[in-house]
Formats: sequence, structure tokens, C-alpha cells
Amino acid sequence: MDSWLMAAWLLVACVLILDTIILYVRYAPKKKKTLKIGRSMTIGGREVQEDQTGVMETKAGLMAVLADGAGKAYGGRIASRIAVDTCTQIFEDYNAFNNPQYFFRKAFHCANKEILKALGDDSRGAASLGCVMICSGFLYYAVVGNVKICVYREGSLVPVSTGHTVAVLAEQRFHEGKISREDALQLLENNRLYNYLGQDGFKDIELFDAPVRMKQNDIVVLMSDGVYDLIGTREIEAVLAETVDCQQKAYEIIELVNKNPKEDKDNASIVLLEMGNEVKAYEKAEFGI
Repeated sequence: MDSWLMAAWLLVACVLILDTIILYVRYAPKKKKTLKIGRSMTIGGREVQEDQTGVMETKAGLMAVLADGAGKAYGGRIASRIAVDTCTQIFEDYNAFNNPQYFFRKAFHCANKEILKALGDDSRGAASLGCVMICSGFLYYAVVGNVKICVYREGSLVPVSTGHTVAVLAEQRFHEGKISREDALQLLENNRLYNYLGQDGFKDIELFDAPVRMKQNDIVVLMSDGVYDLIGTREIEAVLAETVDCQQKAYEIIELVNKNPKEDKDNASIVLLEMGNEVKAYEKAEFGI
């Protein structure tokens, strides 16, 4: 009799445990989905890979950064690595979404200071830098140099940053009435940088005017000039329109660079952040900020 009761109690206990597991699996809070991320790069025809990328996600949101270095020997690589590491360290330690403008300015100016400390001056190494943050369905961004930030939406790749080349500066000065049309036209093909990290005369950064409201299936794109100077916008759009995953899209865009017949190709890097169907999760998320 005792053995029968023990067996019955064991059976009841097993049923209760099984029911508990089923209820937990069915009704337990699902982990919030994150963005789909793709990254890829190629050394091109250079001896050193001077591009660096980084992505970090916290409870507050996500940050992605791309740095394009330039300099003697390994100076450009060191500068871009310092820029990426500085942004990720500050993002990890500081709730950047409390004041995105302050975060960007602090991160970029600290990166400039650290590059100068490590390399001495811009003759040894410097870097362009693009940084984006996404929180609650909004995109925040900042740029120095010629890293390009775009949003791919409904078949079109739309630049949201302009950059700091002489050509961009000439266009701005022309619209401000400070230089003539003839002077502006002469400078429009000049892609030399006038602002970058790693110089004593580092100027302010290009910041978002207002955060960009992300939509379902939007893709945020960060790319170095080794990509957009070599590959046309339509070619990039064609890859982004494919139904493959985000990482595969990044691989395919860089493969277009590798297959391009141009000699002495630059380093080329790209970072993709695809909202997919998760944009509603970001809109509704409570990040405690």
C-alpha cells in the first residue's frame, strides 16, 4: 500500500512539474528582439587595413561605429582603433540617450585627444569617424571626415550625413554667398578632408538636426569611401533589396568592391543595421531612461 501511495505521489509530482514547464514556455516573457547586424570589410589594394568597426548593445539601445584611418605605417590603423574603442567605452559607461549630442561630442573629442596622445600629430595618423545610436525606434548620428551614413528605405538609399570634404565645404560656402559659383565649381571634385580626428585644430562634428524616426524594414548603412567611391548607389540598393540576411548583404557589397577592376583600391568597410519587423518592439520598449 505504501509503495502504491509513493508511486501515486511521484506521478502527481511529475505531472505538476511538466505542467509548470509547459506554462513557462508558453507564457514566459519573450526576450526582446534586436536589430539584425551585418559587417564586412576588405583591405583592397593597401598593405594595411586601416578601417575599424564596432557594435555595442546595452539595455538602453544600440550603438554602431565605423572609423576610416589614414597615416604613415600603422598610424591610420592605430587612429581608427582608438576612435572605435573610445566610442564603445564611453557608450558602455554613460547613458548616451540622456543627451545624445553631449555623448557624441564627448566621444569624438576624447577620441581626438587620445589619438594625439598616441601619435603626436596628424602627420602620423588620423581618422574619419561615423557613429550611430538607435533607441525606441529613433536614429541618432554624428560624423567627422568622410564616413557616410545613409538610411535605406523602400528601395532608396538616402544619405543623412554630408561629411567634411573640401567639396562639401565649397558647396556650403557658395550657398552662404561666401564664394563665387566659379570657385565652388573648381572645388567640387576635391575630396580632401578638412576636418578629422587626430589634429590640434579639430573642429566640431556633424550632428543630427533631429532624430530619424525608423520604419519597418529600414536599414541604417555606415560605409567608408572605399565603398561609395567605387560602387554606385544603384548597385548598393540592389543588394539591400535582396531577401538574404543582413550579414550576407554586407558580404555581397564588399564582394562588389573586390570584383571591381580598379587598381590600387582603398580599404572598404560597411556596417548594416536592419530594423526588420522589430521596429515595433523598439517603439514600445521601456529602457528606463
